[in-house]
Amino acid sequence: MAAPFPPVFVVDATAAGATRAESWIEQVVVFDGYAEALFGRVAAVLEDLGLGRESVGFDKNFVGAGFWEDVSRCCPAMRMRDATELLDEVRWIKTPGEVERFRIGAKVLDQVFADVFPTIRAGEREREVHGRIIGGCLAAGAEFAHGILNSHRNTVIYRGESAFQFERGDIVRTDYLAYVDGYPGHQSRNAVIGRPSPEQKRDYALYHEIYRATAERLRPGAVVGEIYDFVRARFQAIGWTYTAGLVGHSVGAWWHQQEPIFCRGGRTILEPGMVVALEPFLDHWHCQDLFLVTDHAPELLSPDFDTGEMFVID
Repeated sequence: MAAPFPPVFVVDATAAGATRAESWIEQVVVFDGYAEALFGRVAAVLEDLGLGRESVGFDKNFVGAGFWEDVSRCCPAMRMRDATELLDEVRWIKTPGEVERFRIGAKVLDQVFADVFPTIRAGEREREVHGRIIGGCLAAGAEFAHGILNSHRNTVIYRGESAFQFERGDIVRTDYLAYVDGYPGHQSRNAVIGRPSPEQKRDYALYHEIYRATAERLRPGAVVGEIYDFVRARFQAIGWTYTAGLVGHSVGAWWHQQEPIFCRGGRTILEPGMVVALEPFLDHWHCQDLFLVTDHAPELLSPDFDTGEMFVID
């Protein structure tokens, strides 16, 4: 067994400055990504650390087949292990510092929703409003933001905001992330342009009641696949067919969607310390909040925007 060693960050020269300024890792190995392969340099670092003949774990979700072959070729005596499941389990329990960063990102994003929603007007294009949301997040301190914003009449989503124009009576659907210090606020909010119809008010109330009931189930010992089944059954009970492949997911630094995924057949059991982006959505009805799983009731980390009633844009 190799002796313990300090963490090493292998990074391209173009990112070296930001890495040294922002990372707590002191040992930074810089390589020229245009002239050499990343994992060729990683293999060299592993050899220098005395790990060339040891068992070393890799996250196969993030190490592609070509990179895996690079390491295997450069370190033929190394025993390369798939540590994906182990690393997933490490990532899904958050430290208090991580939880605080989620709160900050959520606050930024909800303030932007509150600022931009009242400005939406009939005749505007989706991309114009989307630009204000992204710009608002960056101006408020996020280093990166992305997401979607659509009229409910635009049924092709997640393909980029378009020249599709909003009209009075439209439901605005959103799904955004605002990263602050690498950790995102991740929320979805609905709004209606003009006074909602009785049918819209009724449907939102039905949807949101299921959303609240699902949030109450985010407790230690709950199985994520059973929460998915609960959502499907509740929608079926009101005559709606739930078609989404998930109802929520864990959240992490940078790439936001992490295990556990709340999907059909999911076997992961909730534990205190998990942060969950809960998002049971159907068509354009889409609320999403960040919740911390605690020893007792779940804690809402994104409380600044009240979703109890749909936001009305006069």
